[in-house]
Amino acid sequence: MNVLDRLDTTLRVVGGARLEGSVDVQGAKNAALPIMAASLLARGKVTLHRVPRITDVSVMWSLLEALGARVAMEDRNTLTIDAANVNKYRAPYTLVRKLAASFDLCGPLLGRFGRAEVPLPGGCVLGTRATDMHEAAFRALDAEVSVAHGYLIANGNDGRLHGGEIEFRTPSVGATKNAMLAAVTAEGDTLIRNAAMEPEVVDLANFLVAMGAKIAGQGGDTIRITGVRELHGVEYEIIPDRIAAGTLLIAGAITRGDVTVKKSRPDDLHALQFALSETGVTVTSGDDWVRVQADTVKGGTDVVTAPHPGFPTDLQPQLISFLCTAPGVSVVEESIFNARFSYINELVRMGADVRVARDNNTALVKGVAQLSGAPVEAPDIRAGAALVIAGLCAAGETEIIGLEYIDRGYERLEETLASLGGQVQRSSGIIPFNEPLGTFETSEYPSVQAAP
Repeated sequence: MNVLDRLDTTLRVVGGARLEGSVDVQGAKNAALPIMAASLLARGKVTLHRVPRITDVSVMWSLLEALGARVAMEDRNTLTIDAANVNKYRAPYTLVRKLAASFDLCGPLLGRFGRAEVPLPGGCVLGTRATDMHEAAFRALDAEVSVAHGYLIANGNDGRLHGGEIEFRTPSVGATKNAMLAAVTAEGDTLIRNAAMEPEVVDLANFLVAMGAKIAGQGGDTIRITGVRELHGVEYEIIPDRIAAGTLLIAGAITRGDVTVKKSRPDDLHALQFALSETGVTVTSGDDWVRVQADTVKGGTDVVTAPHPGFPTDLQPQLISFLCTAPGVSVVEESIFNARFSYINELVRMGADVRVARDNNTALVKGVAQLSGAPVEAPDIRAGAALVIAGLCAAGETEIIGLEYIDRGYERLEETLASLGGQVQRSSGIIPFNEPLGTFETSEYPSVQAAP
């Protein structure tokens, strides 16, 4: 998409409205995508509930169809996948370049065919996305791995992988997912040490277990897998999206509002709840809801992003937007990605007082009395959400260019915020997913039709 096209895909936010009310959160993007990829391993139909209607899902849908799967939308958030006729192990670059999560296809293709050819990851530019831990995991399962012409190529020596011991130097969500996906049909036992503990990794493991996989230890740092010959179809519900939930809670806080996010999992949001409470926001929760009441914000807080259960990197931009309006000084250190402050200049255009240290991994945030509306550009999904949040409390109108990024991770974000009282309007000519069932259409990826 060129710059002139992107100028037509914007959100307009008029600041000043206090968000109030309750809203249900969407299904988790970062669980839905690997679970869709994992459906390639099933010998039977997979039915997934609570699938978010977002662009990234439409791209994964297209990838599965390109490999031979049949995909259909049964209702608004229910997707069926039949992988019986999948007959390709090479993923097309034209689709993979749009989606970092497309690399989740490596494990299922390798497990199903004993061979996988997948282009190196695309998606948002957030710094280095090394694949070395993925490669090491596949080699530990007795695969031959090489990188050539922009593709990762993995081969099982005899058409089937063999169990092994994998130890990651740092917890990696992507590598843990791919290791599990490859190991569930490998011959013998696999041990994964220093595994990622994110809720989305646990949800993927639970989905695989529901299909007949033998996995233990998910949610801890050591996962044990005993390979099985094949997996069966299943009906499964995706977990709530903790990042979308956190985004809405922060939106409530920045407008000094009173917002309840329902059908969520408070245990997945402990780090955010603590950070908000440190600033004086009142945070309460129940079995499946979290509420913020932000009548008074007393000061800032210091945060370091970290693997779960630490503060999630995907909520760092949104939190910084909020801290721009909190009295005092806050320090936010980004420890996961090495280029995640590219949006800071856009906040500065809105009157924020934020400086990034020379190491490019630490931001010093000084709260200001008032942000002001301005034209800004979203460089990625979460930065886009952060700019929308900033616009909600800014004086005047904020126009966010780069709506295609926001559509990748949020299901009709403007409608959700409007239901809470926000003044947010889409000015693109295309409304995402406002189409007959079976068709995905968004500002970035126009028209993906399910197989009849």
